[in-house]
Amino acid sequence: MVELTLLVVFPSLMAYAASSDLLTMTIPNKIAIALVLAFGVMAGLAGLSLDALVMHLAAGALILVVTFSMFALGWIGGGDAKFAAATALWLGFGVLVDYLVIAAIAGGVLTLGLLAIRQHPLPAFAARWGWLAHLHDHRTGVPYGIALAAAALAVYPHSELWLTALTP
Repeated sequence: MVELTLLVVFPSLMAYAASSDLLTMTIPNKIAIALVLAFGVMAGLAGLSLDALVMHLAAGALILVVTFSMFALGWIGGGDAKFAAATALWLGFGVLVDYLVIAAIAGGVLTLGLLAIRQHPLPAFAARWGWLAHLHDHRTGVPYGIALAAAALAVYPHSELWLTALTP
């Protein structure tokens, strides 16, 4: 049961957040809430120690403070801030730096790619797709949730939660 939950819940929420951000440029609050609630269940099922649980909570709180500061400065969206914090809760400090570095690199590549694509007109058939036309608009931001989700999936198998749950 624990293995199935590890393999389905977190990756599914990452995919949902990334696709939502791509299509609507928003990450719904329900994703962050689901991540927090599911973490509570998984921490119990995986047998995380109290010390490990506190460190995971601290990682989430640290990222929440940092990302909400970035949101207040207008650097990122509020959904990105909540999503990154809820993701950090799952990942803990053990892979947090790796997560942040990969997210920064993936976000940079995504941003540069969007900037390059936005220099060219959309083909007529694609311009009729509202989400793509919106994404192509130079006044639209970058769906950074894609980079955050990809980075999380890259480091997740190395996280303490994953390793604790799967260690016999």
